[in-house]
Amino acid sequence: MMSEKDRDAFARAMQGVKPLRRDERVATPKKPKPIPRDAKAVRQKMLDESLNDRGSVLRDELEQIGEEIAFRRPNVPEKVFRQLRRGRFSIEAEADLHGLTVYEAKQLLREFICEASLEGLGCVRVIHGKGLRSGPGGPVLKGNVQRWLSQWNEVLAFVTARARDGGSGAVYVLLRRR
Repeated sequence: MMSEKDRDAFARAMQGVKPLRRDERVATPKKPKPIPRDAKAVRQKMLDESLNDRGSVLRDELEQIGEEIAFRRPNVPEKVFRQLRRGRFSIEAEADLHGLTVYEAKQLLREFICEASLEGLGCVRVIHGKGLRSGPGGPVLKGNVQRWLSQWNEVLAFVTARARDGGSGAVYVLLRRR
């Protein structure tokens, strides 16, 4: 409980303060609602998405060497791509997908990439994790994140992050500026 002295101090500090109008407030991103993992409709939706997403990436655009991945569109100069690989771009925003389901991760990542592109950001980091607790099937989000990013027009290129920025559990993403 606040003492009367603290209440008076607070009241004095708040003199002249007006609440923000609704249109002046900053919108906070809403986290997707959790979906039961065993729901039949969710399983069907994920199956449909996985079948519809396959095959849309040209094989020569996405390369994977061991734990490292690299993707670039043909119009991205080799020099720019090398700089991205070396971590030379400043990271202007990041999205952390740890602990999300595939459906939640795709939703959050799609919103993040669209907003970052609209804001004119050049380079962002996406943390998908290394999949160390994924079991015998290996990483789940890592492969999906690669596939999604390679399909979206806002993404010009992406590469595995440097060790200091998450290593094989994260990617640097170069975005098309609008």
